[in-house]
Amino acid sequence: MPSIKEKLLQKFQDRTARIGVVGIGYVGLPLAVVFAEAGFTVVGVDPNAEKVAAVNNGESHILDIEPERLKALIDASLLSASTDYASLSQVDAVSICVPTPLRKTGDPDLSFIAAASKSLAPHMHEGMVVVLESSTYPGTTREMILPVIEEISGLAVCESFFLAFSPERVDPGREDWTTINTPKVIGGISSDCGEVAAAWYGQALETIVQVSTCEVAEMTKLLENTFRMINIGMVNELAIMCDRLKIDVWEVIDAAATKPFGFMKFTPGPGLGGHCIPIDPLYLSWKLRSLNYTARFIELASEINTSMPRFTLGKIQDALNRQKKPVNGSRVLILGVAYKPNINDLRESPALDVIHLLQEKEADVIYHDPYIPQITHEGLYMSSVPNLMEAVKTADCVVIITDHRDYDYEAILASAQMIVDTRNALGKQGKDHPRVVRL
Repeated sequence: MPSIKEKLLQKFQDRTARIGVVGIGYVGLPLAVVFAEAGFTVVGVDPNAEKVAAVNNGESHILDIEPERLKALIDASLLSASTDYASLSQVDAVSICVPTPLRKTGDPDLSFIAAASKSLAPHMHEGMVVVLESSTYPGTTREMILPVIEEISGLAVCESFFLAFSPERVDPGREDWTTINTPKVIGGISSDCGEVAAAWYGQALETIVQVSTCEVAEMTKLLENTFRMINIGMVNELAIMCDRLKIDVWEVIDAAATKPFGFMKFTPGPGLGGHCIPIDPLYLSWKLRSLNYTARFIELASEINTSMPRFTLGKIQDALNRQKKPVNGSRVLILGVAYKPNINDLRESPALDVIHLLQEKEADVIYHDPYIPQITHEGLYMSSVPNLMEAVKTADCVVIITDHRDYDYEAILASAQMIVDTRNALGKQGKDHPRVVRL
């Protein structure tokens, strides 16, 4: 008689297992699509009724997932979406891909994970595997999700169901590394849990990296983003130091990058954005404080990175001073508000901080972004200007926050009264230009 584990492994191998994905956003929807394209029947669950309806109509809200690709799966009955957790009662595997933001106090907000766990547990059955993908601190899977599922479902881990953690590694907008070919780290509550989860993901993804525990997998994600956060913090401080020393920081970085070993190129900017780098390391810092340890590198890098929007404000003031204009009353055009180029993701974007700071100084702030037509953020309600070049010509200062490839920087440079370039988007054209102030 095959064991529960053996039956589940066989279902994955012959593609008869049904898959559930909780949260169909930037992480969940691409994952659901990849599983469906591998031949599994997939249901995505999300509390947002509009998002669910759009997915069921084949309308993608994620730039990385083309509507045609999504609609083909919907039409083939391989993918569907629902707001009802009861739709997960017939699935064999569930991936939880919900947000894990920070509270205003800097503490982790695990309410989405808690809600997903409590809503899923009543619909679980014997022979099921659950994988958490949401970035969080080490111990969350074992200490938070496991007790909730066992208490509500009445199932025993490693006997009746399997539980693991696999950190999402989505980088929106990338075409070289996507959900399907980015190596997938997986760690289980036990070796059996890890083996089952790895067997499931291995049916759809190219490379699986199984580690010994879920805590190792949780810590892996935090190391990846802490590494980036600290290095970005270092080059942001380098930009501030070079500014004081009147040295071109971009030339310094490019020169250092010619070394074929022992150096990895990072570039400064107006601040950190996105759903991972500004947030994930602070989860680790918070966890360590509970153990009476201060994560000094993380705290320092966070302090430097969060100061960059104000440093950018200083550069805007310098640019306006060249024209003998105050910030108060000057029209400032922000170019690009997405947190990174060529995507429609506004989460934690430094552009928001820069806009708020300018408005505090009573500047007349407008913005343009081909990917984000409207902004709604903490009392901020704005729409992208309809005519880019007209806005460039009439602005007292143009501030390049996000260097989208759609922009004709040569034309912008020719038409703008003054430019603050925080991304070196103008390259050599902007260096020593009388109408350009660079970070």
